[in-house]
Amino acid sequence: MADDGDRHRQSRLFTDDDGGFDAERAREESLPVEDGEVIDTDELADHQTYLEGRGIYDERNRVNDLTGKEWKYATKSVIPEGYPPDLQHDLRGEHGGQKPPRLCAELIGRFSKAGDTVLDPFAGVGGTLLGASLCEHEGTGLREAIGFERTRRWVEIYETALVRENEERRERGDPPLAEQDMRHGDCAELIEGVPDDSVDLLLTDVPYWHMDELEQTRNERRTRESSLGSFGGPTADDANGESGDGDADSASHKAGAADGEWETKADWLDDMAAKFDRFADAVAPEGHVVVFIGDMYRDQSYEFLSAELAQAIEAAAPLTLAATLIWYDPTKDLHVYGYPFSFVPSMVHQNVLVFRPADDSDAT
Repeated sequence: MADDGDRHRQSRLFTDDDGGFDAERAREESLPVEDGEVIDTDELADHQTYLEGRGIYDERNRVNDLTGKEWKYATKSVIPEGYPPDLQHDLRGEHGGQKPPRLCAELIGRFSKAGDTVLDPFAGVGGTLLGASLCEHEGTGLREAIGFERTRRWVEIYETALVRENEERRERGDPPLAEQDMRHGDCAELIEGVPDDSVDLLLTDVPYWHMDELEQTRNERRTRESSLGSFGGPTADDANGESGDGDADSASHKAGAADGEWETKADWLDDMAAKFDRFADAVAPEGHVVVFIGDMYRDQSYEFLSAELAQAIEAAAPLTLAATLIWYDPTKDLHVYGYPFSFVPSMVHQNVLVFRPADDSDAT
């Protein structure tokens, strides 16, 4: 096919007399080889750069730092990956559902560029912040990350985990991870300190509504107050509804109902929608909002929380749902639920909602 002026031939195949690839001939001509194809760098356009081992990068890429070859795999809708319990997992595990920092780093690599600003308004023990730091050494470059967390203990765990991890990295001869900006307080207040359009990627794991845990907490509270008398109301640190990370089947760990914050699922959806409406002001026009959310199965019914949350956010905030990714952890232990009377799913996945700021054409 002839070039049309806007397209450029990126490679040509060297063949031998039998039609097979001639690697020796390619080496003699000192041209790079990728997957059996020789990259003819003389044929690249001005906006294209060959990166050894990675492929061809297009400088018009405004989404991330990936080459076309890397982009192809990054657009897969399923992330079938079990991540090792590293980066001080034992310490961070006190949270009960941290996101793997390397999973966060992978998503940061898909939806931001080196030097960009990443915000996690429900930061927990800092999985997103650690992921942003990992990008300096295992990705295309450091991102500056901001985290909001209202539970002091989780903030302390992030700080301690970073110190311990860097001590071990120095002992191994590895460069340390950069410290990120973890801010203690309520996200609804802290977001006021973030300038509009200053965040390139908002990556977070939302706090969950879980009616079963609400009822259990109420019963425990009534029992405690009956036995010991009434005490003052819970503080923000004691009644955390905004913890960060969660693994693929830990929806219940983040129930915001510990302090009666959400009486119903509708209350939870309204609160999340209002928060994301405010968060969206901080996101740059070409940025992304990426949200972890697991579905639930309760009372013999599947709660499609991811779909309901996506609809609530789109209805309230100037954001458009661009994609839904699935993080499937093949290493998760399976359990026998419902056997032999009823099929009950064993949750080994989480949904990852990908939003982009809405423009005028989205409203038509």
